[in-house]
Amino acid sequence: MTSRNLVRLFMSTLLVGGVTTAIVGFIIRWEEFQPYFIDFKIIDILSTLIWLIAMGFLFSLISQMGFFSYLTIHRFGLGIFKSASLWNSVQVVLVLFGLFDLVYLRYDNFAKPGDSILPYFGPALLLLAIALVVAWYKVKQTNRGAFIPALFFMIVATLVEWVPVLRENEKNWFYLMMISLLACNAYQILILHKLNAQSVQERQKRTEQTIPKTKNTNKNKKMTKKPSM
Repeated sequence: MTSRNLVRLFMSTLLVGGVTTAIVGFIIRWEEFQPYFIDFKIIDILSTLIWLIAMGFLFSLISQMGFFSYLTIHRFGLGIFKSASLWNSVQVVLVLFGLFDLVYLRYDNFAKPGDSILPYFGPALLLLAIALVVAWYKVKQTNRGAFIPALFFMIVATLVEWVPVLRENEKNWFYLMMISLLACNAYQILILHKLNAQSVQERQKRTEQTIPKTKNTNKNKKMTKKPSM
């Protein structure tokens, strides 16, 4: 990827994180922020908006670190297992293990005596559903081989990035960070191949522009040579 497209990915993902967190934050914590709008407290509304956007930028940075870490791990995995199908099988096992941990560990740590485990399946099923949709759309845009990597990234990478909030049981932060991370991760995985294609085209254009200049330089050199006779 060219540096231009790398910067574009960084800035656009920041924007996705900031906008998503601002919108979702006001929705999730509407009971807390509603008085600001009723009493028309502009300063409080703007300060809250800026704070939510800043948190969105932070979530976006966490997402981007996870994304580039996964790209590195993915290459290592292909190199170690020497087979895309074997590496995909390992990723599927890790996906199942991650979903199991999301349900069981939260239930084990936060459930009160007598609580049902069923409500703890909700976040895992939501995460799986969104990951399946993103992976399916990625396949439509690229090829079948992208399904498992996209699914793995959307589930396992999101879980790893989500750890600071998963350790707590604060509902608002739980869903705020979850949705923001999913938005940033989905955006990055879906736009990656487009930016790579643009980078290839940009390099080709640069090559095409450089070759004629080289030919013209060689012609000029030939013309300035002293005659042999």
